[in-house]
Amino acid sequence: MGVQDAPETLDDSTLIGHSLDDPESFAALFDRHADEIHRYAARRLGAELADDVTGEVFLVAFRGRARYDRSWPDARPWLYGIATKVIAQHRRTERRRTTAMAKVSVERPGTFDDRSADRVTAEQLQPRLARALTRLSAGERDLLLLVAWGDLTYEDAALALGVPVGTVRSRLHRLRAKVRRALGGIDPYATEEPRRG
Repeated sequence: MGVQDAPETLDDSTLIGHSLDDPESFAALFDRHADEIHRYAARRLGAELADDVTGEVFLVAFRGRARYDRSWPDARPWLYGIATKVIAQHRRTERRRTTAMAKVSVERPGTFDDRSADRVTAEQLQPRLARALTRLSAGERDLLLLVAWGDLTYEDAALALGVPVGTVRSRLHRLRAKVRRALGGIDPYATEEPRRG
């Protein structure tokens, strides 16, 4: 790469292409996306496994970079797809973590100044939401968390999971209804709809 193609100016597809001849240039892709993948893995499995999962995601990505669809300028959906498969290998850990979160009682804040009303409401819903997550199938949980925690668009979630966008839309519609019922009619998506891309 010359001065004119500094890694920070290249899209992910170009970086991956360069890494085929210059494997060290793949490090720029890691630098760009590792923190986000790590946060997602930590939310799914806990901090103790997030480092391992992140490392494995990028190892799989590096080994499979020659098969990357270069028409995708953003590698996030691809990386989240890999992360979803790696996390699937840790389903028991995720299930134990979610079950434990469902049992956690929420402490009341000392004063209103300690926390905002939104934070208090979210914390009070956490055990019920965690219970709702444990009742979802693995595939449903993957889709919901890719959109909610991975902040993927419908199109990106479809790419990550290898399904049509229409399938993502219909599954999310059904999932929202399931979660809303599990939360006693509270709509956790009332203020924050997933981006449509």
